[in-house]
Amino acid sequence: MTSVKEQAAISRLLSFLQEWDNAGKGLRTQILTKFIETNEGKTGPELELEFSQGASLFLIRLTTWLRIIYMTGLDLEKILRSIGIFLSAVSSNRYLIEFLEIGGVLTLLEILGLEKIKEEDKKESIKLLQIIANTGRKYKELICESYGVRAIAEFLAKSKSEETQEEVQVLLDTLVHGNPKYQNQVYKGLIALLPCGCPKAQQLALQTLRTAQSIIGATHPSIVDYVLKVLDTMHLEVQYEAIELIKDLIHYDVRLPLLKGLVALLIPPVKETSILQAKIFTDPSLLQISTQLPVFLKQAAAAKTIGILARNDLKLAEELLHMRVVHSLMTAMGNTDHSNSQRLASLTLEFFVQMFPLVEEHVRKSMGEELYQLFLNNAELLYTKIDSIQADILAANKVNVTKGTTNSCFSFFMGPGDMNEVEYIAHFERLPSEPKE
Repeated sequence: MTSVKEQAAISRLLSFLQEWDNAGKGLRTQILTKFIETNEGKTGPELELEFSQGASLFLIRLTTWLRIIYMTGLDLEKILRSIGIFLSAVSSNRYLIEFLEIGGVLTLLEILGLEKIKEEDKKESIKLLQIIANTGRKYKELICESYGVRAIAEFLAKSKSEETQEEVQVLLDTLVHGNPKYQNQVYKGLIALLPCGCPKAQQLALQTLRTAQSIIGATHPSIVDYVLKVLDTMHLEVQYEAIELIKDLIHYDVRLPLLKGLVALLIPPVKETSILQAKIFTDPSLLQISTQLPVFLKQAAAAKTIGILARNDLKLAEELLHMRVVHSLMTAMGNTDHSNSQRLASLTLEFFVQMFPLVEEHVRKSMGEELYQLFLNNAELLYTKIDSIQADILAANKVNVTKGTTNSCFSFFMGPGDMNEVEYIAHFERLPSEPKE
């Protein structure tokens, strides 16, 4: 037989549940507000004590109501936070199982794709998915099996809140760890995010890709094209993350196509540049926007990236010589349509000239003494001092340096342990995308 105290507790529980069942939207919102205030942070046993061993009865009501109203676009934040109290409670695994058994994961994922639902509500849905994923491997697999990676990635690309996007990144990072069955699915989903038009989503996807790449090891063949395409961004934070990922990728099996791709970007396709020239001829106002053309943005970013990579790895610098990087850099220096390409290509060429005497010899011969002296005096500002004839000399150069001599370069430049070299590399990585006025 139950004691008087137990009977009173059961009576209170039944009264509470009856109040919930009979309440309208306004009263239910009040009930949830009070529930969140009094129960946030409680453990499973504490919740059971609060509900006289009947907490699951309230959880099932919350979940049922969520499934009934979520497609209507009504305010879901409080109901999701209330469910989160149950799912995050210590020693509450049975609450999680009960939530999942009635399709909780699918509901949370569907919420992410509904346009009528507010961003804050979707953020709460992401937080619940984080709780589920952090519970263990089989729960991560459940999310992935429910087409979760696609839904989550698409939401990251469409979200307008940076705070929410960062929560999504945390979830994707969780899904790529300790999830061998589906980690490749997450990896491919991150790659697919790179062409999206949202800079913050690109930045976060690139950051998470670095983690995913180190876990998975093998690269996906498409990653080279996708990462190189990101270099046409006007956003420095995205460019930085892309370059950091490239610095990692050169240690994998995509090293050769990646380096070849970077060198190729230094000389934009004739078709694209000729179309621009034709349009400028008919509409001179286009000159003002030519600096933002993707081919020129990629050209400048490629010059900067090559400089960073070469300064960090002398062997890689020699590989680039075999790809005629000197010829391509000089061609970029002659691009009078984009001063930033000229500036960054000039700085990178300066490094090759300083490191490889053979390069210095060929560059001096191709430029002529007057232009070469201007280059030596201030490589960064060379583009401001050359005339149209000198620009044409650079653009039409025939330099073909295909090898370098490692042994001689250190006597010409700094030793590998020289602190000044480290500072010089750090300075180059911090260079702004646009020249100072």
